[in-house]
Amino acid sequence: MSDDLFLKIIDREVPADIVRENDRVLAIRDINPQAPTHVLVIPKTRYRDAGELAAADPALLAELIGTAREIAEAEGIADSGYRMLFNTGADAGQTIFHVHLHLLGGEQLGALAGG
Repeated sequence: MSDDLFLKIIDREVPADIVRENDRVLAIRDINPQAPTHVLVIPKTRYRDAGELAAADPALLAELIGTAREIAEAEGIADSGYRMLFNTGADAGQTIFHVHLHLLGGEQLGALAGG
């Protein structure tokens, strides 16, 4: 058994609220949502962070972003706006070292530095 929580979810060893899935990507609702819509879009192949994914498989990185856009449309937040976020490294708040995109929306989100 892996110690990677997302691999456990992908392998159905840990339950999750699955929003979307295909052969390469799984999207689940965050168990500690920071916005009314907070979905994690996860590649089924493990890469430590967004930089590693971009170097190894840019098409999969694009698929994560495309999946997030599709979910935003399905959730009804595409027109009002949404945020896509990758935390990369502990100082950025990454706690699970299996890259995942946070899709957040459904309310006015605070500005980020450099907004």
